[in-house]
Amino acid sequence: MQVQAVGALEAEGRVVALEARLHQGAVGPLQRPVPGRVALCALPVTPESVPAVRRFVRGAVRRWAVPADATDTLLLVVSELVTNVVLHSSSAEVTVLVSFDGATLTVEVKDQGRWLDRRVPRQVAEDDDAAFGRGLALVTACTSWWAADVTPSGTRVVARCPIVAAAA
Repeated sequence: MQVQAVGALEAEGRVVALEARLHQGAVGPLQRPVPGRVALCALPVTPESVPAVRRFVRGAVRRWAVPADATDTLLLVVSELVTNVVLHSSSAEVTVLVSFDGATLTVEVKDQGRWLDRRVPRQVAEDDDAAFGRGLALVTACTSWWAADVTPSGTRVVARCPIVAAAA
């Protein structure tokens, strides 16, 4: 799958325009990233989008020298959020914006779809055999903060993963 990406330094005007569109709503703005530490991709919503976004994000955070444990956490969060778009949004496209301000990784996932009702009613929360239903609980466990803004024009989720400094 081809990932359409725009780097902050390659096409700043386009990134700024997309940031403005992504930042509409009640969730609030991104923290200001360090220049050059913004990665953006937009791709069609298919099951193949999830691993494609993971590869894209992994490449970005490697360039920023993010520690491996923080990278793994961010990849889990990104996977869960993009999987939700694939399963629940009916959107044609998903946009993922990742930024790093030196202390916190922020991911923003945006779709233009409408929330789809579940195909199968949710089982009790304690159902250990359930195949689905843990995504946002994982996001909560892996982030310092996250919020979703659901509007008629789509859903925007922002999550923040702090970088924990290694003990000296």
